[in-house]
Amino acid sequence: MRIDKYLWAIRLFKTRSEASEACRLGRVRIGSDIAKAAKEVRAGDRISLDRHGYTLTYQVLGFPPNRVGAALVAQYALDATPEEEKRKMALQRAPSFERRDPRTGRPTKRERREIDRFKSEDWE
Repeated sequence: MRIDKYLWAIRLFKTRSEASEACRLGRVRIGSDIAKAAKEVRAGDRISLDRHGYTLTYQVLGFPPNRVGAALVAQYALDATPEEEKRKMALQRAPSFERRDPRTGRPTKRERREIDRFKSEDWE
């Protein structure tokens, strides 16, 4: 099965064209080789996918006949993502909202600019 079709079928991408685009940009690897969209995947291959600053790793177990439901993905792919990457994903998904004092209302345009300026400062 083609890698782009496989990634789409196991629900890692919403559309097949998104999966093809990720391959074209070099974000998909089979083993240690960058995979083109037409690259054939075999059972037992390790697929690495760079998304949003972290790397997902999957092992191919089988090939779905078509796009499968989320509950059936485990039959076709084994999540082999390292724990450190999973922790990085969890931190990135953590809620990032601001808290304002009660009864202060929405920020004014001036306050909004100050907030944006504060957030954009480099904290490294």
